[in-house]
Parts: sequence; C-alpha cells; structure tokens
Amino acid sequence: MTTSGDDRESTDTVKPATLSDEDELELLDAPEYSSEEYSSMMDFYRQGMQPRGEGEVVTGRVVDVTETEVVVDVGFKSEGVIPLAEFKEPVTIRVGDDVDVFLEKMENQDGLVVLSKQRADFVKVWSHIKDAFDDQNVVEGRVLRRIKGGLVVDLFGVEAFLPGSQVALRQVPNLDAYLGQTLQFRIIKLNKRRRNIVVSRRVVLEEERERLKTETMKTLGVSDVRPGTVKNITDFGAFIDLGGIDGLLHITDMSWGRVNHPSEVVSIGDEITIKVLSFDKDRERISLGLKQLTPYPWKDIAARYQVGSRVTGRVVSITDYGAFVELEKGVEGLIHISEMSWTRHVRHPSKVLGIGDSVEAVVLKVDEENEKISLGLKQTEPDPWLTLDDKYPVGTKVSGRVRNLTNFGAFVEIEEGIDGLVHISDMSWTKRVRHPSEVLKKGDKVDVMVLKIDTASRRISLGLKQTELDPWDRLAVEFAVGTEAEGTVVRLLDRGVVVDLGRDVEGFVPVSQLAIPDLTKPAAAFQVGDVMPLQVIDVDPKNRRIVLSVKAAFASRDEESVETWRTEHPVRPLTMEDLVEGEGLDQEDEAYGSLGDERTDVQDEADVNDLAVDDQPTDDQPTDDRPTDDRPADAE
Repeated sequence: MTTSGDDRESTDTVKPATLSDEDELELLDAPEYSSEEYSSMMDFYRQGMQPRGEGEVVTGRVVDVTETEVVVDVGFKSEGVIPLAEFKEPVTIRVGDDVDVFLEKMENQDGLVVLSKQRADFVKVWSHIKDAFDDQNVVEGRVLRRIKGGLVVDLFGVEAFLPGSQVALRQVPNLDAYLGQTLQFRIIKLNKRRRNIVVSRRVVLEEERERLKTETMKTLGVSDVRPGTVKNITDFGAFIDLGGIDGLLHITDMSWGRVNHPSEVVSIGDEITIKVLSFDKDRERISLGLKQLTPYPWKDIAARYQVGSRVTGRVVSITDYGAFVELEKGVEGLIHISEMSWTRHVRHPSKVLGIGDSVEAVVLKVDEENEKISLGLKQTEPDPWLTLDDKYPVGTKVSGRVRNLTNFGAFVEIEEGIDGLVHISDMSWTKRVRHPSEVLKKGDKVDVMVLKIDTASRRISLGLKQTELDPWDRLAVEFAVGTEAEGTVVRLLDRGVVVDLGRDVEGFVPVSQLAIPDLTKPAAAFQVGDVMPLQVIDVDPKNRRIVLSVKAAFASRDEESVETWRTEHPVRPLTMEDLVEGEGLDQEDEAYGSLGDERTDVQDEADVNDLAVDDQPTDDQPTDDRPTDDRPADAE
C-alpha cells in the first residue's frame, strides 16, 4: 500500500524544541523579581509588620462594596466592615481605593476588625476644630440635612449640629430652605469624647448686625433717603432693616392712598428705598416713610376737581353714612347717603353701591386743607321734584300703593321713589279715624288726590276722602233735626259715646243725653256694641258733626220704655279694665268738646254749637296747615 505525499505530510508529528543543558542552568540562575519590585514588596511587608493598636487611624484598602457596606482590608487576618452611610460621597467608593479608617477594635465577637470612617475623619480634623473653638474663629460649613430640633452641618468633613434657634436672628419657619447652603458659623460647644460639635450662625449674624448698626448710627439722619430690606410685616406696618438697625414703616406712611394691610404694598425680603421721617438716637427708634418719596396728591386739588364737574372713581369703602370713592391714588371723595338718590330713602349705602364699583359723581365741595371732597351721585340725573308741580297739579287724581303706615297717616307711592302723605284727617269725610290701619293696609292700591306739593321740603300732601264728593249736604237732609235713628256704640268717652249710624257715618251722644240719671261716665252703664235708639238734635254740615240724644228718642215713648232702658243699663262701679280702655281717648274726648252735661235742654243753641264731633279741617282751617312737615325723618 502506497500513500501520497500529502498523506504523509498530514501524519507527521512536530517535535518541540529542546534546550540544551547549558540553557536550562542559565534560566534557573535568573532572578524571579526585579530589584524595584522586590523593594516595593519589602516596604509593604515592613508596614504590615508595624504594631497597630486600637484607637488609631490606619490606612486600608477597599476590597468590596455592597449596597449598604464597604469591606476594608487593613492588613489583619480579617477585614473590617464599615456602613456605606459613613462615607460622605458613597457613590465614589471603588474597590482598590485606599481609605483612612479608625481602628475601634482588633476583633469583635464575629472575629472581624471593627472600623469607622466617621471617627477617622473626626480625628484628622479635630485639631482644626479645637483651634477654631479656642480662638472663636468663624468657620464655613455646608448644611447637609434636617433633623429633629435643627440641622446637620458638614464642618471640615465631620458632622456638627446647628440648633433651630441658632439658625438666624429670628425664628425660622422653614428650615428646609437652608439645605445645601454654605454658611458661616461659630463653634459654641465641643466634646471630643462624645464627638459632639454644636455651631451657631446666629452669633455670627449678631456680631455682623452690631457692626453694621454702629456704622449706620454714625451716618443716619432725618430726611435721609436710604435702601432697606423688609424684615417683618405686622397689621400696623413693616419693619425695615437699614443695616444693623430696624425702622418702622407705618401703614399710614406707605401710600397716599388707602392701604388695608401692609402686605398690599411690600413683602418680606423686598429691597426698597425709604425716607427717614424721625430718629430717636437714645431709644434707637426710627420712623420711615414710603409715600413721602412721591408728590403730595392734594396739592392744587381744587383746580383739578372743580365744583360742579363730573368725575369717575372706584368705590373703596362703605360706611353707615356713605361711600368713599377713590378718584386717584391718595385722593378720595365721600358720597354721603343723602346724596345718593333724589327719590329713594336709602337705608344703607350698600343698597346702592358696592366695593369695587366704578361710579360717576358730581363734585359738590372741595376742602383742600382737611383733605375732603364731597361728591353727589343723584346730581348726575335730573331732579324729578323740580317737575312734579307740572306733572301733578293740585287737584290731580293719581293711583298709588300704600308703602307704610304711621300713627299720623299713610305714605302712598305715586311713582317710583316719590311718596306722598295721606294725613289721618284726610281719610274719611264722616268717620273719625284714630289710626290709618282702620282704613288702609300696607300694600293696598288706592286712588288719592294731590292736595299740596312742597318742592323745597320734598313733600306731597295727598287726600283719600277728596276723591269722593263731600256727603255732608246729603247727610244734612238725611239726618235732619228730629230724625229717628238707631246707632251702635263704637267708642266710650268721658263726655259721651260715639255711635255708628251706618255707612261709615258717626254721631255723638253726650253723656247727659243717654237717659241714665246721675251718670258721669258712660263706661259705667254702656259697652262697645250696645245698640241704642236715637234722635238727631243737631246737624252741622259746615263743621261735619251730628249730635244725637237717647233722651229725645224716649220723649215720645211711654214711661215703661224708659224704665226698661234704665234697667238694661244699670250704673255699676268702674273697673280697672274700664279705666285702661279709656286711656288714650282723652284727646278725642276734647275734640268733641263740652256738651254741658249739667243742662237738660238739648235744643239749646249754645249746646249745639259747643259740640265738636270731629276734628276734620273746616273751611276756616285749610288742609295746607296740616302737620305733614312734622313727620319723623325715619317715617319712610
């Protein structure tokens, strides 16, 4: 069997090169390390063999880094484990890094070396910290985090405590605002054994403030214009730091205009320019002004706001007596409540205006000396009272709504805002009205007649009875002398009784004509609602009165009827109730006058003429003289 050359080549084995005996001996004599490498190894060995004790700072090498720990080899038979949190910048720690650590224990119960990075840092900078404390030097530190009661500060690589009360000159509401800041401190407490360092920023600030205060006091003067920083705001003003010393900027000196609260003008931390108004060096009190840096707005005010001119402003305040309108910054005018409407009775300015409203008004008066401007709102419209005479001539019948009742009459609104008074004496031709509620009710729609218009006093007199014909010419015939009638007692007076004859017609029966002997007070024998037979003994259309008599009615009847009448109305002693019911009727009793109770001749002309059945105005007593002008101001 023969093979090709290629097959022979593929099956040949390559033999390794062999050294001669001389070459092998030469390699055995060659050194394993260079001289430099050997020297380095010996130095490391000597360092490792140096004695190390607890409480010393040693250098170790990082051999492992976990999420929470760093394993460091310091040359002992075991490594030490240090919490990652003890490193200021844990993200930069890498395996192989050399670090200085504090040897706390050679071996713990687990056989591990106990190491500390923080204590090592503390020991290394202790001399610097001690010197700064002894010499009271100012040191710099960076605020790391917030803890209970204050802040933690990095000082020369170690942590120090900054109490909350030592952060600033005043109590700081938010300590988080200082995180990450590099500030100046002074060490105020030191304890090496407990590694306790307490620092203060407040001491540094106080010293700086005292220095600035001394410089400021030397140069400060009244009328100076200076920069300042708003330090604090109260309800009455703001305190401004002028450089080591504070001055008060009162709320009244902030603006010529109205300021409700200082926070509307300044904020804490603002850098502002102010003027020194007064300076008490002994008491260290400084009054400042802000508005004094701007022109006085009331100068030549009369030229800018002439009487009679129309102005526009904004309502800034409302009181019980009016509304204040800001015309420009620092200039306000008052619209008095009486100047708000020609016709409406405004009970409170808020019914017409509201704060913030833009309003047009007329200048009524300018008092530059007292800084006052009187404005009128109603003057922007025509006065409707000036045309009422033409619109409602005397004698005009109008319709209106009863808006209010008083003891002396009723107010009727004849158009929006225009009220007239229907006096109690103008409510009925025949009936004596004691109170308007007997005839009218609030809200009633009624027809009235215009009796008088007083433009100057802005009052209208109205009549209700005048809308009907005077019935007394007819009544004089219907109730002629001698006419028999029947009446119902409606009121008991001392001098007689008032009776209703029907159809709102009233008459008067004197006490002497009641046919009861020895009767002095009608209430002793009669009650409201009693019905009695009557005969007219006098009728006076001019004075609108009808006088009647029971005695005359019984004149044509037998004695038995009279006795029956007297039996039905025995005289009894008056009770307290009778006396109380009679109170308040004295004026009405006087209005009926004296009939002459001791007389018995009822046909006596003098008796008849003395009767005053009603106090309605007569032809000799014009209605213009009614006491309408005596209505109270708040009647509406």
